[in-house]
Amino acid sequence: MSPSVSPGADATRLASATRPISPELSALLRQLKPGQRIRITQRVRVGSTATWTTTVEGIYRGYNFLATGLATDRVPEDDIVVVAVHFTKDNGELSSVTLDENSRIDLI
Repeated sequence: MSPSVSPGADATRLASATRPISPELSALLRQLKPGQRIRITQRVRVGSTATWTTTVEGIYRGYNFLATGLATDRVPEDDIVVVAVHFTKDNGELSSVTLDENSRIDLI
């Protein structure tokens, strides 16, 4: 499920994302193996001034890219492609989280 880096791409970045994540997070994602336990921490903006920190744990399944947009007939340059991490929560729920500059993943 984990894509490879395209030829000529910066090895510290995930080539398919239009909203790049940190080189450290990119490197960690490339090293993770399905079945490893991870903790994802994100800072979420609420309203114009407040932020919440949220954490979720589970078993890593892989990552890929999510192209966002309102419709499929839009100009491709309007799409934003983000990294989506897939994992299984302790209750068996299959879940995914998209990453941004406020995301952190820890190997547990």
